Amino acid sequence: MGRSRYHVLGTQPHFLTCTLVNWMPLFGNMEIVQIIIDSLNFLQCQQRLKLYGYVIMENHLHLIAAAANLSKEIGNFKSFTARSIIDLLEKNNANYILNQLEFHKLKHKIKQDYQLWQEGFHPQAIANEEMFIQKLEYIHNNPVRRGYVDDPAHWRYSSYRNYMELPSLLEVELIDL
Repeated sequence: MGRSRYHVLGTQPHFLTCTLVNWMPLFGNMEIVQIIIDSLNFLQCQQRLKLYGYVIMENHLHLIAAAANLSKEIGNFKSFTARSIIDLLEKNNANYILNQLEFHKLKHKIKQDYQLWQEGFHPQAIANEEMFIQKLEYIHNNPVRRGYVDDPAHWRYSSYRNYMELPSLLEVELIDL
């Protein structure tokens, strides 16, 4: 039996959460966030991932996504972004952050110096339209609940802007709400 109670069920959309180790607030750095956006865009352009909704917060991200092999694609996404972000941190001599990523690395991860992401991504299958809307509203209101903005349209790292037909940083598969 796996280590998690969360499992990917087929190719339907899933609500996902990817969290940085120790909830480190690295996504306040625009260069780092750009790596996340570019990676998601790449997966979409390669038709390896369908993205229906997202929000990137300071220390985690939420997605509503689907793929033929969602576990593999999210694993590849996390691996690639971790390597790219660590390379950027090394290039910028961000030694304090690198030391934290080394300190919080799980002991069994002996083939790497650092750990950027917490293990897993907590996939929850979207069972119906009501659940889809509930998860999408949760994602879009995350920055409002955190007190970062008063209006979800003001958070540029979210698919809310897509659904409001405003300029956005990343394309998504829109559903009719």
